[in-house]
Amino acid sequence: MHIRPRLNRCFSRKNKLNQTSRAPCPVPMGSSSPSPSPEPPQSSAPADGASNASLRWHILRRALLSRSASPRASEGTSNDPQEKGDTNKISRKTSRSFNLFECHTVPISQLNKSQGDSLNGNENGVECQRDVYVCYKLPCGGSPELNVIYRRDDSLELNDIEASNRFNIDTTGLVCCWPSEEVLAFYCINHSDMFRSKRVLELGAGYGLAGLVIAASVNAGEVVISDGNPQVVGYIQQNISINAETFGQTKVKPMTLHWDQEHASDMLNSFDIIVASDCTFFKQFHQSLARTVKSLLKHSETSQAIFLSPKRGDSLNKFLDIIKEYDLCYELIENYDPTVWNLHKSYLAGDDTSWPNYNEEHCYPLLVRITFGDFV
Repeated sequence: MHIRPRLNRCFSRKNKLNQTSRAPCPVPMGSSSPSPSPEPPQSSAPADGASNASLRWHILRRALLSRSASPRASEGTSNDPQEKGDTNKISRKTSRSFNLFECHTVPISQLNKSQGDSLNGNENGVECQRDVYVCYKLPCGGSPELNVIYRRDDSLELNDIEASNRFNIDTTGLVCCWPSEEVLAFYCINHSDMFRSKRVLELGAGYGLAGLVIAASVNAGEVVISDGNPQVVGYIQQNISINAETFGQTKVKPMTLHWDQEHASDMLNSFDIIVASDCTFFKQFHQSLARTVKSLLKHSETSQAIFLSPKRGDSLNKFLDIIKEYDLCYELIENYDPTVWNLHKSYLAGDDTSWPNYNEEHCYPLLVRITFGDFV
């Protein structure tokens, strides 16, 4: 076993994990500043005796009515700041992140003008009126900039749900860039040596921030950014296109990769490193996710899968049990980066109130390293 600082335990096939958690929190897309002004601490208890359940129904009702064009919809959508404040307190969707990257938004029209025809001709193309363009400045040599197109907040539509049912996939990749993806991208920059000249695969990439950061900053040989949702892969394709000049000699490509389907023979055991964030929440995908890792990871002493996942109830626990069933080894690390760890502690202690509904169980990602052999 290889013990790390502040590591609760290092787990292999014979050890068990006992953890609890809740649902995930997203990173804001559309904020004009990477460092929002602090907000006063908020109580987790709803005001006026309203139950959490009733407030969650308000969230659902507000989301559904806002998508209707009928006059009754506007009448039924409350503008009461008290009601909105109460629902925001218990909502799992937050407008906060770890703010690890300097970033700002740019009008999508400016992106279209600068990129010419590169955004056209894709059957899964971006509809500019519902998207936001975010420019990141990466904290590495030369401070390269990375441009990423996201859906605007609260722009999930009925046809997205229909596609989810049709392809047996989830829609979380369209919601936002989640905090674990941001942390994964930051971690990869700070451990660039492990990626140099390697073939890298990102699973369940969403908009692909981590994969794009790897391609732009660590001199990898090839980066494949994948997701099971064809709509999401359309965004990945466009994000690759608008950043092509940033990747240097690194080959970068998108891929629709459904974990339940057979994988192409040229992909089997061919990736030096697999990365993923927030991919262990849905328990029904645990078996196929573990099988995908084992099938695609290269049999090598240096090959590994890097997962960043919050505890979220027993979801991470269950996934690690599945990993053992596939004869894979794993190492669980709680404190893997001093910057992220200090921010985490600051949020927990209430010293930093910029993330008022921060909760360790569903906001702080743990690092899981997965290999074919035991750690020594």
